[in-house]
Amino acid sequence: MDLTRRSKMLIMVSADLICLSASLWSAFALRFSNWWPEDWLSSASLLFMFAPLVGVFAFAHLGLYRVVIRFVSLRLTALVASGVSVLVILSYLLIFISGINVPRSIPIIFGLSAWVSVVGVRLLVRSYYYWLNSKVSVGRAIIYGAGAAGSQLLASLSRGHVMKVVGFIDEDPKLSGTTIAGVMVHHVANLAETIEKRHVDTVLIALPNVSRSKRRDVLKKLIKYPVHVLTIPSISEILSGASVDNVRELDVEDLLGRDVVEPLPHLMAKSLEGKSVCITGAGGSIGSELARLCIQQSIKKLVLVESSEFALYKIERELNNINSGSLEIVALLGSVTDAQFMLHTLSHYQVQTVYHAAAYKHVPMVEQNPFAGVCNNVLGTKVTADAAAKVGVERFILISTDKAVRPTNIMGATKRVSELTLWTLANQPRIKTIFTMVRFGNVLDSSGSVVPVFRQQIKCGGPVQVTHKDINRFFMTISEAASLVIQAGSMANGGEVFLLHMGEPVRIVDLAISMIKLSGYTIKDQEHPDGDIEIIYTGLRPGEKLYEELLVDDKALETGHNKIFCAREAGIAPQLLEDFFHRIQQVISSYDERQLKHMLGVIVEGYKPADLVQSFPSSNVVELSRN
Repeated sequence: MDLTRRSKMLIMVSADLICLSASLWSAFALRFSNWWPEDWLSSASLLFMFAPLVGVFAFAHLGLYRVVIRFVSLRLTALVASGVSVLVILSYLLIFISGINVPRSIPIIFGLSAWVSVVGVRLLVRSYYYWLNSKVSVGRAIIYGAGAAGSQLLASLSRGHVMKVVGFIDEDPKLSGTTIAGVMVHHVANLAETIEKRHVDTVLIALPNVSRSKRRDVLKKLIKYPVHVLTIPSISEILSGASVDNVRELDVEDLLGRDVVEPLPHLMAKSLEGKSVCITGAGGSIGSELARLCIQQSIKKLVLVESSEFALYKIERELNNINSGSLEIVALLGSVTDAQFMLHTLSHYQVQTVYHAAAYKHVPMVEQNPFAGVCNNVLGTKVTADAAAKVGVERFILISTDKAVRPTNIMGATKRVSELTLWTLANQPRIKTIFTMVRFGNVLDSSGSVVPVFRQQIKCGGPVQVTHKDINRFFMTISEAASLVIQAGSMANGGEVFLLHMGEPVRIVDLAISMIKLSGYTIKDQEHPDGDIEIIYTGLRPGEKLYEELLVDDKALETGHNKIFCAREAGIAPQLLEDFFHRIQQVISSYDERQLKHMLGVIVEGYKPADLVQSFPSSNVVELSRN
């Protein structure tokens, strides 16, 4: 039965009164080698009343009764020693003042005995607590990695009862057969045998300082077994204040094994150091990460533009919490389609670098709301870019997407029009602003990413929904994408499209299978009808591609960064783009969806909706003329 905190405190006080009384008696018994030296005990009756009561008072003053027994540590011995030392000194004073006839060694023997008994009782209670909890059904885990992090994790888990560690796994053959705090270390070659014989249901990866490619190799070994795989924080997270025992689910980047290249300091500084920086769409996945990276540089001012009040409030609060106070952060609630607002913002705050991340990016949502998509993505880009050119902003970097390449959906088409808009501005000699674009694929764990959706579906027991068995995508972490965007923008001369190296494309169904298995579940299919979680195929959504690509003309040049490539693609005749913007407002006002798609198809190469017969007119393609 659960006891109140007060009841537990009274029990410990009673136990200490008994321990102190017994310790004083044992001091006499040991001193005189007699279990009951009656003459001496009767003469020391005042000491027997004094010592236990004063001892409990001293322990209370030192906070001993506020210590939670199941979390007692070596610090407890020092705390009790302090209380006992005070008690011994006071006992000597009592003997001296009252004239009690006892040997001078009695208080010393009493103090040693009291220290052992008071500490011992608490350790016994703690051991009993853990013994009781060991009878409760808990998870059985092994720790992969028998280094310092693994040892620390074991020590932490031993204080709780969530899971029982039954072994270590390590790749160092020298450690095989050794023990850490009584737990055996097994070689990785015996992984299958260890999991089976010890009935392991959880594997804890304690490898904080290994690369992601190495971590992926470890996961390949573990994915064969029906175990739930968890990990401790990485070394960078630990250095940032995370605790080793903060066990968490695997990051999806661990599954992909993509090692992040450290940013080049001179490229990070070129567009940011001493600059007034504006980020549109600052509350989104990429926009907010750009903001976090910006405040790590020596920028002069950070202007956040966002149309969502909650998203703006959230990122402003986060940045202010980590801002040292020297940086001015301005949070502006407004739309990039508001020409006066954007012109005033860029002019008033003397913005020098713009990262244009504001866009509607969810393919099915934009497909259902084409007018909102065109307004925000196309007109918003033109309004913001025109304002930047008029004010004389130094650099304007558009965050684009691989879906802009030969798009099959309205979202991709709107992003391609945004690229063409910047290409046209970049090739006007009178404009001094450097306009450039950065194009990349899917961002892991961003809003709308498949990863959090899969996590939630797995948590609910499935099924996990995949649109097509052959669909694949390029993936990149949010932090890496934002870092590469800043570095690419620093290399721009105007009119280029920078492409981020995304690695190999990942089959979405393979990602789903990995996430299911590493969560400790099995796949349910025709061959395994008793499996845990089923994968179902829902069919491609409107405008969705099986494969994405990053280049229009398959020509890309290397840059000074091995993760960034540069392409100079063809644009369109400026007059065609001017006519497009002249007519698009009228089409949006009339809500003529067919005409809207028709106009996008005229402008954007490769965009051919099923109900659109006119394709891209090749006569409007012009070669890039500005270096």
